[in-house]
Amino acid sequence: MAKTYAALLRGINVSGHRKVPMAELRSVLEDLGHRDVRTYLQSGNAVFTTDSAASDTELTTALEDAVERRFGFRVDCLVRDGDYLAAVAEACPFPAAELEGRQLHAIYYSGPAEPERFAAIDREAYLPEDFALGDRVLYLYVPEGLGRSRLGDVLTRPSVVKGLVATARNWNTVVKLVEMTHED
Repeated sequence: MAKTYAALLRGINVSGHRKVPMAELRSVLEDLGHRDVRTYLQSGNAVFTTDSAASDTELTTALEDAVERRFGFRVDCLVRDGDYLAAVAEACPFPAAELEGRQLHAIYYSGPAEPERFAAIDREAYLPEDFALGDRVLYLYVPEGLGRSRLGDVLTRPSVVKGLVATARNWNTVVKLVEMTHED
């Protein structure tokens, strides 16, 4: 049974470093046997359909290995199916429809983000910025944008995310990836 996924690559095409052209990323995914491959923006978002029965983790590992073979460096990736992405968008505890895309972000994790990881963060000190945890995702509300966020810096410290791959997408991208993974 065919299933549609999004691949989220972490930390590519930033300031000219770790360049992964989107046309080549599409080729990498096609070489893995996936079809209907499309990319979104230049920051490592791809959507593809596959008949593979592989798990998200297996698809992720195959993509990471293929990117390393093609480009000569390893890139952390997350692969999530369209239903998961839609559930993340639906479960957002913040009023997404009332906010600008730059004010709301989803930080996707490779595994569960237990509340204990974030217990030492004094949330009051960062208000009006705030966050909430979901299924392998953290929702981050930053009224002035992520680039000016003090809370965003704290949430991405190695001591907080240790052992997890984490990659953030603004809400416009979250919505677009849901749309792309649900196109017929």
